[in-house]
Amino acid sequence: MSLLQGLLVVDLSQFLSGPSAALRLADLGARVIKVERAGTGDICRTLYLTDTDLGGDSTLFHAINRSKESLALDLKNPDDLAVLRRLLQRADVLIQNFRPGVIERLGLGWDDVQALNPRLVYASVSGYGESGPWVGLPGQDLLAQSVSGVTWLNGHDGDGPVPLGLSVADMLAGHILTEGILAALVRRGLTGKGALVQTSLLEALIDLQFELLTTHLNDGGRLPRRAGFRNANAYLAAPYGIYPTQDGYLALAMMPLEQLAETLPLPDLRRYSAEDAFGKRDEIKRLVAAELVRHKTEHWLGRLRPADVWCAEVLDWPRLLDSEAFRRLDMLQTVQRGDGTPVHTTRGPLRIDGQRALGARGAPRIGEHSAALRAEFELDPLGETAA
Repeated sequence: MSLLQGLLVVDLSQFLSGPSAALRLADLGARVIKVERAGTGDICRTLYLTDTDLGGDSTLFHAINRSKESLALDLKNPDDLAVLRRLLQRADVLIQNFRPGVIERLGLGWDDVQALNPRLVYASVSGYGESGPWVGLPGQDLLAQSVSGVTWLNGHDGDGPVPLGLSVADMLAGHILTEGILAALVRRGLTGKGALVQTSLLEALIDLQFELLTTHLNDGGRLPRRAGFRNANAYLAAPYGIYPTQDGYLALAMMPLEQLAETLPLPDLRRYSAEDAFGKRDEIKRLVAAELVRHKTEHWLGRLRPADVWCAEVLDWPRLLDSEAFRRLDMLQTVQRGDGTPVHTTRGPLRIDGQRALGARGAPRIGEHSAALRAEFELDPLGETAA
């Protein structure tokens, strides 16, 4: 897949949000040069989720930086800063996620870089925006989740706040940034002008909640009330939730209670009204749970699906990866870095003309491509190529 072939992306970002946007562009065919701190590189290289080490770097770094080239620079060194400025004159996209104010102090803010290259799309992701009382706080995923309100949607009524078990703010901000970059590139194709694209972890999480926040804003400001039993969505009525069966778990989506009463041997469900489905949802869910646990998941799937009851078995990763439905998606690949280290990872979720991006190159070592890039782009003054 080479829709963005010929585009040069300079990735100045670290951790997850910015690098994930650069990864999406790489999957679409763009050339991505990751600029890292000389010596130590992206902090994400040592941000371990487990004790698994692949070629000296964390699996997290490998997952989010495949297909990129690494240029090692010390941006406090005037000569290295000049190298970066020369590279930006040739670039199409710049991605950065420094704390607000840091990039400007380096002389690489939007106005500075636009003067260097008016066609550049300048993409920036922060923690909480570029101004306001939270501007100086660390833009970290769990912290952003905590202030966004999203943690009060998980868990059961009476529980404290429960975070999502993924770096959801980082990943969503990366997707949103990619969307803005692509839109800006389309406009540049029409006008020849670059653009400043901005988002933040907080804005990404607000957008994640747009459906429920819209309800809250038009519902007299009432707070959502989580179910006390088998909660899955604070605004959805029974039987919505995940229930244990005799040998696993079954998810039930939204449906009229009468539809469920016709397929489960639960005549007592017929006495509940549509209003009861929310007002008495814990009571109803306990009735449903007591019945579902009596038989195996396969029994219920065979009974509920033919009746068009929306349900699904709850799978763990091994069972998902072993399923035919997953294999048909062809979402896995093995990439290899320059030192021969193989990394088993996922592929991009997008298909164009039926084809999914496939990259054979793994994440780079720190400064792996520095010498070649300096020579190719003539980045050193007077043609002198640094080591």
